[in-house]
Amino acid sequence: MDSVLYLAVVLFLVLLWVRRKGVEYLLIHHRWVFVCLFLLPLSVVFDIYYSLRAWLVFKQCSAPKQHDQRVRDIQRQVCEWKKRGSKTYMCTGRPGWLTISLRVGKYKKTHKNIMINLMDILEVDTKRQVVRVEPLVNMGQVTALLNSIGWTLPVVPELDDLTVGGLIMGTGIESSSHIYGLFQHTCTAYELVLADGSLVRCTEEENSDLFYAVPWSCGTLGFLVAAEIKIIPARKYVRLQYQKVYGLKKFCETFSRESQNKDNHFVEGLVYSQDEAVVMTGVLTNEAEPDKINGIGYYYKPWFFKHVEKYMQQNHSAVEYIPLRHYYHRHTRSIFWELQDIIPFGNNPVFRYIFGWMVPPKISLLKLTQGETIRKMYEQHHVVQDMLVPMKSLEKSIRFFHDEINVYPLWLCPFNLPSLPGMVHPKGDEAELFVDIGAYGEPKAKQFEAKASTRQLEQFVRNLHGFQMLYADSYMTREEFWEMFDGSLYHKLRDQLSCKDAFPQVYDKICKAARH
Repeated sequence: MDSVLYLAVVLFLVLLWVRRKGVEYLLIHHRWVFVCLFLLPLSVVFDIYYSLRAWLVFKQCSAPKQHDQRVRDIQRQVCEWKKRGSKTYMCTGRPGWLTISLRVGKYKKTHKNIMINLMDILEVDTKRQVVRVEPLVNMGQVTALLNSIGWTLPVVPELDDLTVGGLIMGTGIESSSHIYGLFQHTCTAYELVLADGSLVRCTEEENSDLFYAVPWSCGTLGFLVAAEIKIIPARKYVRLQYQKVYGLKKFCETFSRESQNKDNHFVEGLVYSQDEAVVMTGVLTNEAEPDKINGIGYYYKPWFFKHVEKYMQQNHSAVEYIPLRHYYHRHTRSIFWELQDIIPFGNNPVFRYIFGWMVPPKISLLKLTQGETIRKMYEQHHVVQDMLVPMKSLEKSIRFFHDEINVYPLWLCPFNLPSLPGMVHPKGDEAELFVDIGAYGEPKAKQFEAKASTRQLEQFVRNLHGFQMLYADSYMTREEFWEMFDGSLYHKLRDQLSCKDAFPQVYDKICKAARH
């Protein structure tokens, strides 16, 4: 089935090439036409295919049987690479356009591509309260299965297509992270194929150094082939309360207070300007007031950030009961608010009712068809960044973001950062409350210049002892990168596991030169 789907993509690209001139004009000047006529239908085909595949594999219980064989095949590829002289670095063979990151890694063209076809849920163990999955399993796939049997993940990063491997090797966060931490902190075990072809399992007790070094390592310590993740009992609804807050200082105080309240199962903030914001707090529940149930995930519903914006006109808090999966993927349909730049009328009721069932287009297809001109336009005139800063510096950070890039809305997500070994931890010896500031959109700051402004943000975050998510454009030098991140354990493991000739350093995979 995979070959059929890839053949469809190839044929699609051939048609693009044949009509190149016309398509280029369309992509640049009327991209919404191309997205609506071609990418939305193709995205539906992708979704149907992968949903059917996941359902069939799980029903037939074929994934556990095939997993061991697939892992042996990865080991075989690594051993062949060694026999042939280990001439180039290794990386996964997954095409760069399939990843959620907006950039396509150039290093894929020069490194040895190891094919890793691991995209299934292997086991749900309700006694141990863990789910064992392969790295290419995505959040939509996991929540669809777990919620149907009464379970869920403690942290469910927002977009459907985010994969477990990406969330471990990079990072993942959601509005429950003020309780559970980042996605990596909900994982109990990793299984990796190392540079010598061996298969290892690591936990807090077994191969603990590797267990703590894997997150944020971007596949530069080994190939992740499976992970075990904690699961918790699910509920039917999220009781979501919206609080409109005027004034930046008051908002930061309210947001910090709610983030420290563990009675809140979810905390999220949307900042619409320096003076107006909405704080949302959610509680899992099986009971709901019927007249306040709102299935925000239905295709005909307004985009969530627009739905929240209406509360800016109210002077009191409001409460809704949102079905659990609808809440988890509340920003998926509009890709937060990025889709409004691609389909400007996408939130119009007429469009939603007629075409909304096909939304959103796959980010991978948007990347695949964007072309060099649009890529450069996005690079110079568009910001997609997540910066993780201490909660105590939130007000200062929002002011700096406003002055340097002036992008709204800003997405705020609090998280507990424990003091554990690895690349990312607080400066002190105790856990600390941090917040993810997500900036996505066209900068309105008059002095904005992509490289200079991003470097200013990076320097600001380093000074706060914060961190930049590695999926985004980074303009840091190698020295600045290791000033931001703690490389002590990472480099120790690189030496012990003979990674230096097998995998590039993490910096060499995320820096600007490797991604364009």
